Amino acid sequence: MFKARYYKADGKKGKARALPDSLFDGVVNESAMHQVVKAYLSNQRQGTASAKTRSEVRGGGRKPWRQKGTGRARQGTIRAVQWVGGGVAFPPIPHSWRQRIPKKVRSLARRSALNDRAEHDRVIIADLPGLDAPKTRDLISFLGALEVTGKTLILTDGLNETLYLSARNLGKVEILPFGQESVYDVLWAHTVVIERGAIEKADAAGETKGKKSAEPVADDVNDDAEETTDA
Repeated sequence: MFKARYYKADGKKGKARALPDSLFDGVVNESAMHQVVKAYLSNQRQGTASAKTRSEVRGGGRKPWRQKGTGRARQGTIRAVQWVGGGVAFPPIPHSWRQRIPKKVRSLARRSALNDRAEHDRVIIADLPGLDAPKTRDLISFLGALEVTGKTLILTDGLNETLYLSARNLGKVEILPFGQESVYDVLWAHTVVIERGAIEKADAAGETKGKKSAEPVADDVNDDAEETTDA
């Protein structure tokens, strides 16, 4: 079981807290992370690059000069690829770069990324400061109290617009609701700060899911026992 440093909203350090096993199970699958990140970057491409072939360029219907007797190289059209203003050989054609990754692989990659950060003590649980208005200075002061350096990903318990606006001018800080971060976002950050309410909800959801998955097994055992008794 991984543990993470805990900080209060005023920046004071508290007792380290255990991270939920449903997310932080210790598995780090580099292959899954590589596959998901590669698909994520590929899906960012617009796929609108385009150029014309020699058949799509206007003009060039007449042979520039006769085949023989001029002393020059033979040419069939002024829209060939070697002519200025001609077409492009093997031009880019608009198409989708979209890649689909199975849901289980995405889930495994997300857990792997979080486990990697937790394994290297780069996950922090914190009570985020309640800002009445967007204030970049207050957010910088809070991160300074957390002693974080480099790129920082802050995962909030739901949408926190005030905090998001406070970090909008900070190039090395990203604010996202917990659960909406991608594998790329987690690996991009040197430190991941998770709001305490979000991690508690994830822990409760994991326990509920575990109980539900265990219930049918108990029913099957009871059914087998009843069949044995009837026989």
